[in-house]
Amino acid sequence: MLLQDYQPRPDALAERVILVTGAGAGLGRTAALAFAQHGATVILLGRTTSKLEKVYDEIEAAGGPQAAIYPMNLEGASIKDFEDLAERLEETFGRLDGVLHNAVLLGGLTPLEIYDIERWYKILQVNLNAPFMLTQACLPLLKKSGDASLVFTISNQVKQPKAYWGAYGVSKWALQGLMHTWAEELENNTNVRVNSINPGQALTGLRRQVYPGQAAGDAPEPEALMHAYVYLMSLDSREMNGQTIDCSPDESVSPTAS
Repeated sequence: MLLQDYQPRPDALAERVILVTGAGAGLGRTAALAFAQHGATVILLGRTTSKLEKVYDEIEAAGGPQAAIYPMNLEGASIKDFEDLAERLEETFGRLDGVLHNAVLLGGLTPLEIYDIERWYKILQVNLNAPFMLTQACLPLLKKSGDASLVFTISNQVKQPKAYWGAYGVSKWALQGLMHTWAEELENNTNVRVNSINPGQALTGLRRQVYPGQAAGDAPEPEALMHAYVYLMSLDSREMNGQTIDCSPDESVSPTAS
């Protein structure tokens, strides 16, 4: 399915409540702004309160629905922390219509032979364990929606695994497997659909860590991919489940679902 001609309506996400992790910067910030621009009430989850407050102010200045801020350090978060989050969201909103799992740790490029075990634990906690626990805790809220969309952010590592990417690469492989498992388990008895998105080589802070010399214009800016993110969170993709939207560089203008 080609999305090159997809233009979301201004109200494509009106009255939808969407939780975004890693919302303080990069793709998470850009997605949160795009969701709010199209009418969603966005819950901004991230580690740094000051960054979340800045995104909150940007949404308010643009005239979007009032957002909510929920600071959380995923590195040390337990299932109890996610259960508390779900309880707070239920009290405030009553349901969730979408979750974008976007928080991520890279940890640098290192051979597995000398990989630091503490760094391994930390990256798998943020990139894999946290998305699992958050989804499990928030699933009752997603089930209360007439149409809920759960989206996992993967990477090119899923298509082309490379040496030295360590726990980051492994976590993205596992996250794609987690997506497919949730999708199959929820497909026939809930209104929750589960998909993933590969932003490819979007020019984010994480990409600049790996390729510090890459110039603007050599890769798509996050804003160029937002029609795909809005599509996944909107009713326009309600028939899509267990699939991946690939925004690789050669397809950044025309993402495909596979």
